[in-house]
Amino acid sequence: MFLNWLSRRLAAYLSKQITRHSIRTSTWEALQGALQPGDVLLVEGDTRISVAIKYLTQSTWSHAALYLGPDAGLGEVDDGESRVLVEADLQEGIRAIPLSFYRHSHIRVCRPLGLSGNDIRQLTDYAISRMGHQYDMKNVFDLARYLFPTPPVPTRYRHKLLAFGSGDPTRAICSTFIAEGFQLLRYPILPIVRTLPADDPDCEDCVMERFRIRHHSLFTPRDFDASPYFRIIKPTLETDFDYRTIDWEDQ
Repeated sequence: MFLNWLSRRLAAYLSKQITRHSIRTSTWEALQGALQPGDVLLVEGDTRISVAIKYLTQSTWSHAALYLGPDAGLGEVDDGESRVLVEADLQEGIRAIPLSFYRHSHIRVCRPLGLSGNDIRQLTDYAISRMGHQYDMKNVFDLARYLFPTPPVPTRYRHKLLAFGSGDPTRAICSTFIAEGFQLLRYPILPIVRTLPADDPDCEDCVMERFRIRHHSLFTPRDFDASPYFRIIKPTLETDFDYRTIDWEDQ
């Protein structure tokens, strides 16, 4: 009971906003028009826990959310806006939220290619089945230890510190929850690639590649950005962008 109380207090402390330097990189209209079901939204984040995640991963991105669209059946908020994103929130667990929640945030859109309608349904069913599961507080306790300005952690070990979680399947962090969904589809993010002899008698130097899935607990938000299998979508460029139409102040 004491541990649950302490976890709630720690989650509230780490969820406090501490910076206001987020830079919106597209208009709201461009963002709405560019998104497709299956897209992963990476968010810079401006809370205490965001600082720890960005430090450990050496990345701009501290949070990830899965866009499923208005037809996913995730419900609506009070003003009638559809819930279109699913994310693992530190305090509320896995939840569905409207896109406007990140209207003023610095985000990056990462798009998996070639998903079928059945793939999207599988992703949606998976996300709905995880709704209400709690954030992995074991992971939060690990992160909290690295909120000092200069924690004594060598660079090569920082990424691995985010994989300390409890291993409880009813708990998740934002990126592991999404990574597990894509792994159910066998869609690659950053798989381990082994190079083996091709066993071709006519080609002694030929090799073949074998892919092996990394455990979903090892994924962080930046991995979707780094993945060669996700396309980076810039909403401003998805419209008929013409630099000549920019209204420069000095003109």
